[in-house]
Amino acid sequence: MEDKNKTRLFEEMPIPKAVMKLAVPTVLGCLVTMLYNLADTYFVGKLNDPIQNAAVTLAAPVLLAFNAVNNLFGVGASSMMSRALGTKDSDTVYRSSAFGFYSALACSVMFAVGCTVLKTPLLALLGTASENAAQTAKYLFWTVTCGAVPAILNVVLGYLVRAEGAALHASIGTMSGCLLNIVLDPIFILPECLNMGAAGAGCATFISNCTACLYFFILLYIKRGRTYVCIHPKYFGFKKAIVLGVCGVGIPAAIQNLLNVTGMTVLNNFTSAFSSDAVAAMGISQKISMIPMYVAMGLSQGIMPLISYNFAAGNYERMKKTLLFSAKLTVGFLSAAALGYYVGAEMLVSLFMKNEIIIGYGSRFLRGLCLATPFLATDFLAVGVFQACGMGRKSLVFAVMRKIVLEIPALYLLNMLFPLYGLAYAQTVAEITLAAVAVIVLIRMFHGLKKQTTERGEAL
Repeated sequence: MEDKNKTRLFEEMPIPKAVMKLAVPTVLGCLVTMLYNLADTYFVGKLNDPIQNAAVTLAAPVLLAFNAVNNLFGVGASSMMSRALGTKDSDTVYRSSAFGFYSALACSVMFAVGCTVLKTPLLALLGTASENAAQTAKYLFWTVTCGAVPAILNVVLGYLVRAEGAALHASIGTMSGCLLNIVLDPIFILPECLNMGAAGAGCATFISNCTACLYFFILLYIKRGRTYVCIHPKYFGFKKAIVLGVCGVGIPAAIQNLLNVTGMTVLNNFTSAFSSDAVAAMGISQKISMIPMYVAMGLSQGIMPLISYNFAAGNYERMKKTLLFSAKLTVGFLSAAALGYYVGAEMLVSLFMKNEIIIGYGSRFLRGLCLATPFLATDFLAVGVFQACGMGRKSLVFAVMRKIVLEIPALYLLNMLFPLYGLAYAQTVAEITLAAVAVIVLIRMFHGLKKQTTERGEAL
């Protein structure tokens, strides 16, 4: 019965209902993830110590780099699983999920060891100064040395569970860890409790990610025999078709994330040349601006199984209607969010730190960053479609365009023309250009699929 319900979701359920069933839990999961990131910033900000806040901001690229592994094996394996479900190939689904899980486990262990051994050059690369290096190192100990494995595995498991349409369970797993993190943050961070500062935020994150992993393991044990997600070692192997299928989507997605890390590191290095106040303000404004971005990301991730399944099944019309419905939702919401951010920038930044210098910096940064928000919907949806359809090369081209061709050069140029404040507008330049390209590429792609369907029908 469960398999029939999943088939109905992918093949028969009205598109608005199917999108909501998949996307709403995913968006909620992404928003709760963002909320716990904001909780770190909020409670560390309550210390009114720019050095502590700068430590969390400077460590952010390393935590963002986790997504390279998440994308490689989470996005890659989930796309392979959903496409295999569309062609009714259950063995490939099992083997893809096992390959994704065990590969992510191995890479997360290597990530933790590598960052720990190379701690000193890593801190220099992140742009730390003598005043904030110690606090950044303490934060990285909990989030990376101890926390890389559970942080990566809980996200990858969420992708694998979502691939078969169980978006609610995927989001519950993610949200359970995030909500626990929000509860633990004040206990570990604030002076009246354990007084660990930024290191406390890292410790709370580590415990929360372990809890999320435990949820997924219990879920898979309870649903054994009734789920396509399989982490039994006997299904793990390096079957050529599966490795190529997972990596064909996953490697471009991972490179995309590493380019995001590069862009954030360049931005932090530029900002740290001014002061810890500027770094803290940029970190706060980035976290705030990312809330609507997580809505766009959650929706694009949520509809990926629906896009993948119908692409593999040859139902291109349902695939197109799914994309158009999702685009209308996200563009409207993100446009309204951008307007609200622009008008209420000072108030929003002041929620995190009662420091007039940081509020002054942060409000100007936030107004620049929020202008990119409406265009993120188109860009994320386009990349999500490419990943869902196994078109890794197209998503890689977009990633290179976003960071290497557009955003990083814009950081250099705008910082030269408008020192410090110009940095906040580099993302806007990149996203507007990419949105225009995305619309053109998607129109051409669907035109090609329609032509392919027509030719196939004439041949019959």
